[in-house]
Parts: sequence; structure tokens; C-alpha cells
Amino acid sequence: MVRLVIVLLLGFLLSFGKEAVFVQTEYKKPFKVVFEIYLDHPEKMRPAIGWISNVIFVLTNPPYNFSLEDIDIVVVSHGREIPIFLKENRDRYQDIVERIEGLTHYGVKFKVCRMALTQLYGATEKDLHPFVETVPSAIVEVAHWQMMGYSLIIPMVFEIRR
Repeated sequence: MVRLVIVLLLGFLLSFGKEAVFVQTEYKKPFKVVFEIYLDHPEKMRPAIGWISNVIFVLTNPPYNFSLEDIDIVVVSHGREIPIFLKENRDRYQDIVERIEGLTHYGVKFKVCRMALTQLYGATEKDLHPFVETVPSAIVEVAHWQMMGYSLIIPMVFEIRR
């Protein structure tokens, strides 16, 4: 027991005053990502969009300086965030819609699960903003992009409770 206390104390003393080390990872081109978005509330799309924006920001700035042609991002949506993509809700979610539309100018492709769109919301392609595509099934679509070499990212957006 005394030895354990001495070892722990020695370990603490040796690490005192040190700090974490920044590692500049060397990312490879092309950088291919598929984001699976399956949220339980439309408002949670704001932080999820932040995840997507972060990838673009980090890779297009120093020291990486990737061109947009070197970044390929596909977003597949099939949760309760789908109302954001409906034209009728543009005013309600205006800031989110504008951010999504802005991301399409960076080459980000947004795809909505047609099964969820029709079964949960009774909507079709004509009800969606023109910068969105539909796909037969989100699950099959995500698997497809993974098979094409895209890395899967699933944003986890939690409520902050204080």
C-alpha cells in the first residue's frame, strides 16, 4: 500500500507543470465524409451544421489549405430535422436553411430519405428546397457512401441541462 502511494505521488510530481501537446495531423486528399443526420428535434440541426462547417474550415485554412475540390461531403438526413428542408418552414428555420444553402456553395450535398419524407411528413420532392435531393433510403445511402470510401460521421447533439 505504501509503495502504491509513493508511485502515485511520484507520477503526480513528474507530470506537474507539463501540458498537452498539439499534434498537426497530416490529412490526406481527397477528404471524403458522409454525415448521417438523425436528430430528435429540428433545432438540433444548428450544432450539427457546425460539425460540417468545422470540417470545411479546418481543411481550407492553414496549414492544410485544401481546395474545395479536395473535400467531398455528403449529408444524409432521415430524422426529425426533415421539416427544415420543407419550403413551407423556410421562415420558421430561416437561419438554419440559409446556413445549409450556404454549405451547398462549398460543394456539400444534402440528401433526404424519401421514405421518411413521405411516411412521416406526407411530403414529396416538390415540397423541398431546390438545393436538396431525395434518396430512396437513408440507411442504404449511408452504406453506399461508406462502400465508396467515405468516412461516416454521426453528429451527436445533446441538450445541455444545468
